[in-house]
Amino acid sequence: MLPGMAVKARIAIVGAGNLGAALAVSLRDAGLVVDTLVAHSRQSLWKARKVARGIAARATVDPVQIKAEWIWLCMPDSEIARAAAELAEQLSWKGRVALHSSGALTSDILNPLRRRGAAVASVHPLMTFVRNSLPSLTGVPFAIEGDPIAVRVARRIVGNLGGKPFSIQKKDKAAYHAWGMFASPLLAALLATTEEVATIAGIGRKTGRERVMPILRQTLENYASVGAPDAFTGPIIRGDVDTVRRHLRVLKGAPAVYEVYIALARAALEYLPAKNKSALKRVLASGRR
Repeated sequence: MLPGMAVKARIAIVGAGNLGAALAVSLRDAGLVVDTLVAHSRQSLWKARKVARGIAARATVDPVQIKAEWIWLCMPDSEIARAAAELAEQLSWKGRVALHSSGALTSDILNPLRRRGAAVASVHPLMTFVRNSLPSLTGVPFAIEGDPIAVRVARRIVGNLGGKPFSIQKKDKAAYHAWGMFASPLLAALLATTEEVATIAGIGRKTGRERVMPILRQTLENYASVGAPDAFTGPIIRGDVDTVRRHLRVLKGAPAVYEVYIALARAALEYLPAKNKSALKRVLASGRR
C-alpha cells in the first residue's frame, strides 16, 4: 500500500511562489488535502497566508510544522539542494514521499531525503505559471521520474489534477527542459522582439501587441492542427531572396533583433520547407559578416 493510501493523504507545499500557489489551489480543487504551505521567508509569508486562507490550509515559515505524508518542493532550481539538506535535518522522513517540480533537475537532488527514508521523485508540469494566474492543469503533461513508490504517488496526484503523467529518463531531463524553454520563455522573448520590430515600423508596443494577436492565434491554431511545415508561410518558403535582404537592411540598426531574425531564418531553412535555399543561406551568411 502506498503511503497515505489507507486514509486521504495530506500534502504540504514548500515554496509559495507562482507555481506553489497555483498548485496548492489546483490540488485542493481536485479534492486533495493541502494542509500546509511553507513560505521561504517572512517577506513571502503574506502570499502564503492569502493562498492558505482560500483553501483552508496553514501557512508557515517553519518546516517543523509539516505533518503531511506527501511533501512537494516548489522552488527555483538553485534552492532545491539547500532546502533538501535542511529538511532532512528538520523532519522525520521514514515512510514519507518527497517531490520536486524542477524541469531540469532529477530526483537525485533529493538524495538527503532519500537517505533518511523518503521515496522521492521529480514531477514537472509542462505549463507556465505567472503572478496572479491559475492555469488549468487539465490535459497538462507532467514529466515524472524517481523511486517507484514516489512515482506511483505522483501519478495518482497528477491523475486527480486531470493532468497527463508520462515517464522521463534522468539523462533526458535537461533536453526536456530546454524543449519547454523554447515553448514558453523563449517564445515570450520572441514576442518581446516582435514588439521591438513594431516600433521600428512606427507602431507602438501596446498597439503592436494588439494588432499582432489575430495572426499569432491563427499560427498556433495552424501549428496545432497541421504541424510546423504546413503552418509555415512567408518569404522563406517562397524563396523570396530580395524580401529577406530588405528585412536585413531595415533591421541592421537594431543588432539584437537582427541576430534573432538571422537565427530563426537559419532554423527555418534547416527544419522547414523553402525554395532557393542556397541563395537564402548566402544572404544570411553575408548578414553575419
